[in-house]
Amino acid sequence: MSDVYTFGPTFRAENSHTSRHLAEFWMVEPEIAFATLEDNMNVAEAYVRFCVQWVLENCRADIAWFARNQEEGLIERLKNILAEPFARVSYTEAIEMLQEEEKNANFKEKVYWGMDLGSEQERYLTEKIFKKPCIVFNYPKEIKAFYMKLNEDGKTVRAMDVLVPKIGELVGGSQREDDRERLDAMIEEKRLDLKAYWWYRELREYGTMPHAGFGLGFERLVMLVTGIENIRDTIPYPRYPGHAEF
Repeated sequence: MSDVYTFGPTFRAENSHTSRHLAEFWMVEPEIAFATLEDNMNVAEAYVRFCVQWVLENCRADIAWFARNQEEGLIERLKNILAEPFARVSYTEAIEMLQEEEKNANFKEKVYWGMDLGSEQERYLTEKIFKKPCIVFNYPKEIKAFYMKLNEDGKTVRAMDVLVPKIGELVGGSQREDDRERLDAMIEEKRLDLKAYWWYRELREYGTMPHAGFGLGFERLVMLVTGIENIRDTIPYPRYPGHAEF
């Protein structure tokens, strides 16, 4: 198998009561053979741009309605997404930028290297610093999953997030670890059970190829193109902690 994808429901047992989290949501997940982190970022950006372009060209009446009733300036914001390439910045560079802005930004949480960026930091990067979508890459290994490929510095992994204005993270992905020994070491470092992941480890037993993939939350994509501010309004029957009707 080479390039594959799936689109289906995803379930998260996170007790998150925010305007951008659901306990059940739909995710688009491509996986690309012979791909690096750079390839992954290119595909993710191209996919987001394609979706925005398609909506502008094929859903004009709907977008005009949302521009009148939901977000004034929606069409201009969507066109701005297409106007130029997304900014790309390493996690370390992003932290340094945010620290320089910290006095003026009044973040709720102190910015430091090793933190998992929250929506306020993600939105600040896209809305204040770059004023357009951006891709942050090479995150600390401590805050990312065990299957992400370790960089040569031994501190960061080849992970990336696509951040967009008004929302924050839209896409999350990585180049996967294809070395069996490094994969086992990372599983043990995360204090996970090697036996529980026997099937995943077996995929690397006789060698594999570089590969990468990402996940895009479909409801967040709907938020992006409609201007809807609460993710619970993007799906007919939202399911979130404490609420699972129908």
